[in-house]
Amino acid sequence: MTTYTNPVFPDYFADPFVLEHGGTYYAYGTAPGPGGVFPLLTSPDLTTWTAAGRVLAPLTEGGWTDYWAPEVAHHQGRFYLYYSAGRGDQGHHLRVAVSDHPAGPFIDQELVLTPELSFAIDPSPFRDEDGQWYLYYATDVLEGERVGTSLVVQRLADMVRLEGERHTVLRPSQDWQIYQRSRSIYGAEHDWHTLEGPCVVKRSGRYYCFYSGGAWTNPSYGVSYAAASSPLGPWTEPHQGGPAILSTVPGHVTGPGHNSLVRTPAGQDVLVYHAWDVAQTARRLCLDRLEWTPDGPRLTGPTWTPQPGFGH
Repeated sequence: MTTYTNPVFPDYFADPFVLEHGGTYYAYGTAPGPGGVFPLLTSPDLTTWTAAGRVLAPLTEGGWTDYWAPEVAHHQGRFYLYYSAGRGDQGHHLRVAVSDHPAGPFIDQELVLTPELSFAIDPSPFRDEDGQWYLYYATDVLEGERVGTSLVVQRLADMVRLEGERHTVLRPSQDWQIYQRSRSIYGAEHDWHTLEGPCVVKRSGRYYCFYSGGAWTNPSYGVSYAAASSPLGPWTEPHQGGPAILSTVPGHVTGPGHNSLVRTPAGQDVLVYHAWDVAQTARRLCLDRLEWTPDGPRLTGPTWTPQPGFGH
């Protein structure tokens, strides 16, 4: 029997998103390195992964230095890569690049999707059953009891343009979501909270938004979820007090988070995420099975010992 052990790829590979197309799995991630932006891995079975270069050239205008969290949507024969570009942890805007093949190369469309926002990251496209596309993402909100980065959603007018009102998905509500206390930002000091990395799926008539909370550098970082009866909400969190899906296992897995979901040919949902090694030298690609129960999604993990391969 084929098995796998997390992490499934040895190199730095953060913010992973996996797309299945034509019987091949394509993993896109955030990682420093030469040769372009966003490393690509491919796999026939979600178990064995092979490096396949980088899929996007750096932008030549704007002085962007940091590119984060790519996700890819397939629509009418073309592939749309959504990502953010910024300088360090400031000034990020959402952009989109297009390719005729999931392995790229992707060509940036020279469009800023969020020109009115000071900070927007982690775009995640979702197509509802009626064919309407939505883009979920994270942006800063300075009002309210808990200041910080929140989750919002907008409709896509087409695959390269947002339209209409931004609807709030989730605002920070819990202490485990604190990014940094007394953070100097936007000309003031705030106890800054962070929700990021949204990922939405529909299962059994309900919409589920998985997200990461806290500081990506800290062991408190983890994954939780909210549920709704509409892609625009309102969203409710069934569990409080800590990450409901993924959290640190001391001595084995640190700060697991920023997940996506992909299905096996047999219809099994697999949670794709990154996690630090114990020494926190790199965030690397991990996968575990997600189960759906009457009480919502459940994950036995994060795992670090051999697990059955995804063909079983």
